[in-house]
Amino acid sequence: MRPEVLYPLFRPVTELPGVGPRNAKLFEQLAGGRVVDLCWHLPSGVIDRGYQPMVADAEPGRIATLTVNVEQHVEPRGRKQPYRVRCWDESSAIDIVFFHAKPDYIRKILPVGEQRLVSGKVETYYGLPQMAHPDHVAPPDQRESVGTVEPVYPLTQGLTQKVVRKAVAASLQSAPELPEWLEPAYLRQQAWVPWRQALSQAHAPASEAELDPLAPARQRLAYDELLANQLALALVRRSQRKAKGRRIAGDGRLREKALSALPFALTGAQQRATREILADMDDDARMLRLLQGDVGSGKTVVALLAMLAAVEAGGQAAFMAPTEILARQHYATIQPLAAAAGVEVLLLTGRDKGKARQQALRRLAAGDAKLAVGTHALFQQDVEFQDLCLAVIDEQHRFGVHQRMTLQAKGRGVDVLVMTATPIPRTLMLTSYGDMEASKLDEKPAGRKPVDTRVVSLDRLDRVVDGVGRSIAAGHKTFWVCPLVEESETIEVAAAEERYAALKTRFGARVGLVHGRMRAADKDRVMAAFRDGEVDVLVATTVIEVGVDVPAATVMVIEHAERFGLAQLHQLRGRIGRGDQPATCLLLYQTPLGETAAERLKVMRETDDGFRIAEQDLKLRGAGELLGTRQSGFPEFRLADLSAHDDLLATARDDVQLLLERDPELQGTRGQALRVLLYLFERDAAVKYLRSG
Repeated sequence: MRPEVLYPLFRPVTELPGVGPRNAKLFEQLAGGRVVDLCWHLPSGVIDRGYQPMVADAEPGRIATLTVNVEQHVEPRGRKQPYRVRCWDESSAIDIVFFHAKPDYIRKILPVGEQRLVSGKVETYYGLPQMAHPDHVAPPDQRESVGTVEPVYPLTQGLTQKVVRKAVAASLQSAPELPEWLEPAYLRQQAWVPWRQALSQAHAPASEAELDPLAPARQRLAYDELLANQLALALVRRSQRKAKGRRIAGDGRLREKALSALPFALTGAQQRATREILADMDDDARMLRLLQGDVGSGKTVVALLAMLAAVEAGGQAAFMAPTEILARQHYATIQPLAAAAGVEVLLLTGRDKGKARQQALRRLAAGDAKLAVGTHALFQQDVEFQDLCLAVIDEQHRFGVHQRMTLQAKGRGVDVLVMTATPIPRTLMLTSYGDMEASKLDEKPAGRKPVDTRVVSLDRLDRVVDGVGRSIAAGHKTFWVCPLVEESETIEVAAAEERYAALKTRFGARVGLVHGRMRAADKDRVMAAFRDGEVDVLVATTVIEVGVDVPAATVMVIEHAERFGLAQLHQLRGRIGRGDQPATCLLLYQTPLGETAAERLKVMRETDDGFRIAEQDLKLRGAGELLGTRQSGFPEFRLADLSAHDDLLATARDDVQLLLERDPELQGTRGQALRVLLYLFERDAAVKYLRSG
């Protein structure tokens, strides 16, 4: 269904000159397997070949373009010696040097007695100038083939600049003229050129300044991508609102009983979020709402109140968590409160087998069990509900959209509440969750003490271990987090297994180990031992980042903290300080500390506000790296840099709102052009909606 005008861009790269079966995989690894992927693969640097001195004046270490006379070829005497071509100009002599040379080829490009342009880095060898493996060799009348400024592209092993430049140039030739999707007035105001011209300019920077995200050509392309993102989200959201839902309005009797069983009063933020969710449920459009709140802000209780409202209305609710540990933890929170309200809760995980599982499935299908808490096991084919009307999904970025829809399909007009403990910056809220309404828990429950965060050099590791010993003696528990499972030859960071061995030598059986490569049952066993008292020090990788609730844990040691992202450090710190005892987080770093890493640790020391931390993380690392894009479900932008283009994002959102008011089905001239834009940036869900609409 893709428009024909875009066919040339979505051809495989193997149809480009110089790209064959042998290097196609390398191109796919570098940028992607289609022509359009190379169009989005923008230069990361430039080489200035405009420096054209006489040989005697050429600065060592600098790239120069020289005009020389070829005098003599000197073949090497031994295999380890280079092939030299003696050249000169009026000021001095210079050797052009080749290692592992092909003499016939060199004689062809540098014939004795003729003049040639050579461009490359000038060096000095025993006081004489030389140039090893020049980037360009050309006759003087082909000066334009050398150029003055050359783009430098990110590479992968096995590809050279020359090969990538040739493929990109061929890709740009394939780029068609496309209908203009921007408002003419906005285009003039920004002084932007049309799309194809902007693409060509972005690939032909005349200086370092044109590599800046705010350079006009790059801004134009970034805006196109953000506009496609905002338009797609708006269309999907509108489709969601049109989807047939049902009104779910409880009478509050079960919620009152659950609230009476709580040992604390709801925060103002919890009350506000609950009202917003219940109002959505009491609407005949399907709810799709995001509940975001910092670690320990009370999201599970808010979710339970929504689930009880569904039960009050005669329906059932399901709560899906990404891991068994997290599912069991939510069950432990929900079950006693639901019991106080007289409501049965079932726990369903992949570990449940045999008669117990069959009995649980029967109770769900019959409607005897009103609430279910579980992992991905909840959306398996044999799980049926009598009347599922609310699905709560925790840490959705760990599930695919398909899994969410599979769970929704188990009921009629199912409302969806998505929760995340990862504070999401405003910019990423717009680009990632713009199809959802959002509620925010920005207050901590009463009694939660701030965690004392300290930044400590790894040089003081022995003193930190002594401190852990004192903590154990006082009856407290410690998390010790390492960034790798085992020692890496390339990255010199502490390995969890190595640290575990060292601490076990000191503290014996009181030390446990968990990491992502262990079997789930083994992980659960060690976690249970840590929670219940047999283990006092838990050495772990970031597997404990989400979903471990151990109130007795008062110390968090994060080794090589400079290697973690801010959001990740904040999640880890949230594992402690959950009881009534003061808690301490020690961020151990390796010297010397880079500027960005130092800023990151400074932010951690100064604040425990997850939303401020998320904004800082976006500024320091950019959206592409934040949390690891592919893992976290955030959209991956090829052209937009959210830390630099956030003002363009706001403009794109406003532009889309205005456009859809004027042309809701994108039937006008600009609307038709925007349909091409959606296909260009592969916003499939929105395109599907437009086709069905």
